[in-house]
Amino acid sequence: MKLNKQDILTALKSITVPGEGENMVESGAVTNVVTFADEVIVDITIKNPSLQARKKTEVEILQTIHKEVYEKAKIKVNVKVDAPAQKPKNEIKGKPIPGIQNIVAVASGKGGVGKSTVTANLAVSLAKMGFKVGVLDADIYGPSVPIMFDVAEERPLSVNVDGKSKMKPVENYGVKILSIGFFTKPDQAVIWRGPMASKALNQMIFDAAWGELDFLLLDLPPGTGDIHLSIMQALPITGAVVVSTPQNVALADAKKGVAMFKQENINVPVLGIVENMAYFTPAELPENKYYIFGESGAKYLAEDLQVPFLGEVPLVQSIREAGDIGRPAALQTATPIEEAFEAITRDMVQQVVYRNEALPATEAIKITTMAGCSAVKKK
Repeated sequence: MKLNKQDILTALKSITVPGEGENMVESGAVTNVVTFADEVIVDITIKNPSLQARKKTEVEILQTIHKEVYEKAKIKVNVKVDAPAQKPKNEIKGKPIPGIQNIVAVASGKGGVGKSTVTANLAVSLAKMGFKVGVLDADIYGPSVPIMFDVAEERPLSVNVDGKSKMKPVENYGVKILSIGFFTKPDQAVIWRGPMASKALNQMIFDAAWGELDFLLLDLPPGTGDIHLSIMQALPITGAVVVSTPQNVALADAKKGVAMFKQENINVPVLGIVENMAYFTPAELPENKYYIFGESGAKYLAEDLQVPFLGEVPLVQSIREAGDIGRPAALQTATPIEEAFEAITRDMVQQVVYRNEALPATEAIKITTMAGCSAVKKK
């Protein structure tokens, strides 16, 4: 029997494409029909990528042509999948920690730019604004947060929460703190490989009684390495703040830090860049600004990378002294330093608000190969 193309098309109009309302001919899913004697080839493109949808489409075409046109027809069905491109995610989802509303990672591409100082001052500024705040010192190999909060001699207590023993964070200036520095001696080096460091971090994250927090700040180690991946694998990070100084050497590494968070398989929203040690103003010349490390480098970097610029922190001796004695400089009331950190903190909070309004809640990443990672939903 010689098959007719129009008969084939008429028969196919009785079949609906999986997941769509129209029949496969009028929807344009059938892209080509070729007949030769009792043979017919049907080319069809569907949007549903599942194997079940492909098999269902093929079976329905075979059954319909055999029933409506010719029961002994020799049929070949070529099913092509053209799934619509997914919109890029700009968030990391995951199982949230009960009671913690926002988790902000404070990072830097290199060491020595004042990341921990910025973290400490952001924390106390948030606490002064009335927020409930915690700081997790994730810099396993160089924990400095206990010194900056004057709690280096303190030790977390064990408390019972729902029948489980948990670490109670040390608290000062209205900020809850956990650090590996609480569990090591001052002169003891932490010589751990990645898995051991990651295990210690997980314990401080999930075996801690953080309670209700509006913000948990993560003081990350410098660079873009294993600790960073472990943190993003374990936690639903709301966003990241990158700290840099103005000079080109620091900016080159800060750019890599931003690139890490923006990487397709990570996609942590970058809340903004902070320029630390932006300028020096002598006490005797309060109107003068000396740009020792360069002028506005981090600000220009933020513009180039199209991320918010949160503000600049001056190079002031009292900021260093305040960190050394364990009383963050943002606690110095009615000073330019307090104003600078409060302005940065307000902008960061505003960026968190924008992020939470514009983007859905987040996913953790799963390490799939030694070379990289992918985003998956945590169960």
